[in-house]
Amino acid sequence: MEYINYFEDARAASRKHIDPNIVSLVLLQLAIEVVEQTNYLLRENKKDLDRMDPTDPKYDRLKLTPERIKNIAEEINYVAHLNSPLGEILLENTMPNGLHISKIRVPLGVVGIIYEARPNVTFDVFSLCFKTGNVCILKGGSDADFSNQAIIYIIQEVLTNHDIDLNVVTLLPAEREAADALLNAVGYVDVLIPRGSQQLIDHVRDNSKVPVIETGAGIVHTYFDEFGDLEKGTKIVLNAKTRRVSVCNALDCLIVHYSRIKDLPKLVKPLGEKQVELYADETAYAILAIRYPAKLLHLAKPEHFGTEFLSMKMAVKIVDGFEDALDHIAVYSSKHSEAIISEDEENIATFLNQVDAAAVYVNASTAFTDGAEFGLGAEIGISTQKLHARGPMGLEELCSYKWIIKGNGQVRNP
Repeated sequence: MEYINYFEDARAASRKHIDPNIVSLVLLQLAIEVVEQTNYLLRENKKDLDRMDPTDPKYDRLKLTPERIKNIAEEINYVAHLNSPLGEILLENTMPNGLHISKIRVPLGVVGIIYEARPNVTFDVFSLCFKTGNVCILKGGSDADFSNQAIIYIIQEVLTNHDIDLNVVTLLPAEREAADALLNAVGYVDVLIPRGSQQLIDHVRDNSKVPVIETGAGIVHTYFDEFGDLEKGTKIVLNAKTRRVSVCNALDCLIVHYSRIKDLPKLVKPLGEKQVELYADETAYAILAIRYPAKLLHLAKPEHFGTEFLSMKMAVKIVDGFEDALDHIAVYSSKHSEAIISEDEENIATFLNQVDAAAVYVNASTAFTDGAEFGLGAEIGISTQKLHARGPMGLEELCSYKWIIKGNGQVRNP
């Protein structure tokens, strides 16, 4: 199949200016339409769900519910009310020769997204890209094709009502060849952002000729320090692990200081009540053997550390000291979200300074790593790299900048 027409139409649409007030009106109407079309969205989503094994970790990400659809609409509405960063002056100066130089925010241009069974991403990407003057080309997974097509239909109905070029958002066919074409769309696509499994991200990074912003997998740790508060820690660990196990900010490994090993059974007791399987190192296993449900407790193997479980499973590691905890995180972290539970200000400060991750927490659940929770309205993804953007990618992260130089006949001397 020929994809060049998709890319050419998207590039042409990216050159058209849309009044910011119209942009906001479109998003406000879309938020209303999303709720009104709940039954339609659920019906199409069910077609996708019926094709997937409910035990697949992607099933929960794929699933839409009335509550989730309502939350999606609220996020779109929130984005509609945010100030656009476009045209913001980042730096301004007049040089001795009279040249007036300014640095302003501009759209990235055409943004390509390759993602798996996450229909909410379709709404998030469109609303954020549209608000920032970007055009988006979406390549969703075949698992969510019915859902994605329904979402695009709703979006384009609203765009039609405002006489806006429908090519500001393009959903490519679900076939694999479309992804390959997008990876090679040099000259048409300005940046490519993968969202999904580590396998997908690695494939895009290794094969794309278009610049890539990685939104990495979440291998997430929480360290319960020698000076951690047990009541806080119990609540935080439970929430970080069980709130929603299929998302990238869910807890994968609990690290506990050896001096607090007697508190470990209390720390993980609520997890047992939620049927969380633990893969514990030898020290942790020994103390949990008669204090945690036997059917849920396993002796950890090396591969359990550094695993993104995306399910009701979690590793447990006992460390001899604070530095050992930092070393363990450094080895196994995907640089997504890491947390410390401690009341010691020196340890907290050291943790914040030394842990290399997009989001570093103190006495709070890693479940908050989310664009909406960070006040961004929504997110394109959680960037785990350091070039251009890091952490939740909201409006500002979907912008580049350019230099504006104004003169009055100045020429440069030899």
